[in-house]
Amino acid sequence: MATFQDIINNKTPVLVDFSAEWCQPCKIMAPILKEVAGDMGEAIRIIKVDIDRNQQAAAHYEIRGVPTFMLFREGKVLWRQSGVIPAAQLKGIIHSFIK
Repeated sequence: MATFQDIINNKTPVLVDFSAEWCQPCKIMAPILKEVAGDMGEAIRIIKVDIDRNQQAAAHYEIRGVPTFMLFREGKVLWRQSGVIPAAQLKGIIHSFIK
């Protein structure tokens, strides 16, 4: 099984969704992320990280609120934002980094 570090070190950009089961905005983002994943296909990988189950990762990346999104490529943070993001805006942000 690949580790978190293995996944974010990939050449394919990885959008990490730091979220929590109890978080209402995280639930709002679920169908938005599904739409983004469907539209972007192989150009990006989207993973969900539960901050309650992965407290070490949440602490390492200083996650203070959920949902927080981070876009990685080859282990580097390209972008970070917290809160609900509309699908069109999120796709635009991702496209700006994967050209």
